[in-house]
Amino acid sequence: MTVDTFKARAAQWDNPDKIAMTQTFLGEMLLHVQPQPDWKALEIGAGTGLVGLHVAPLVHTLIVEDTSEAMLDVLKLKLAGDNNVEILHGELFDYQQTDLDFVFSYMAFHHLPDVEKALQHIAYMTKLGAYVVVGDLVTEDGSFHRFEPIPYCGFDTALLSQQFIHAGFAVKLVKIYHVLSRQVNEKLTNYEQFILVAQRM
Repeated sequence: MTVDTFKARAAQWDNPDKIAMTQTFLGEMLLHVQPQPDWKALEIGAGTGLVGLHVAPLVHTLIVEDTSEAMLDVLKLKLAGDNNVEILHGELFDYQQTDLDFVFSYMAFHHLPDVEKALQHIAYMTKLGAYVVVGDLVTEDGSFHRFEPIPYCGFDTALLSQQFIHAGFAVKLVKIYHVLSRQVNEKLTNYEQFILVAQRM
């Protein structure tokens, strides 16, 4: 049985800093992709819905995926008449349909065990012309997660772009859109956040 590493934090997840961070990403994403009312979308690592629940009214259907049941439980409490939101508690690979117009992820890619394998599956799930948007950290020293073991301490955006291309996507945009500052061991540390926009070819 997989341990829900977010169980103890889920109830307090939606603090002002995280809300502000997600709003910044959401604004940047919507500058580059305009969701359409007939689209079917999926959010990877939806958490408590801080990004996805703003996208839901813009599309026909939104699937919110997360491995943390506790995070999804918080998300469920926010659903009020959002009949177009479907919850997927499990891995990205549990979604086996090939009908997605839009896939997006904010600060969840660095938790994926194998990004190349994930990109291959995203290519499988998406229609030709579908958009994929990822927001995450540029390569850092591990201090963002206080040196707890995670699969990726951010990403080299050039390498990640090549991985997208290899999986069958055209990379439309990669840019640093925000810098997070955190106090780490009595030192102010800056972490760059990037957005990558790709389209299924």
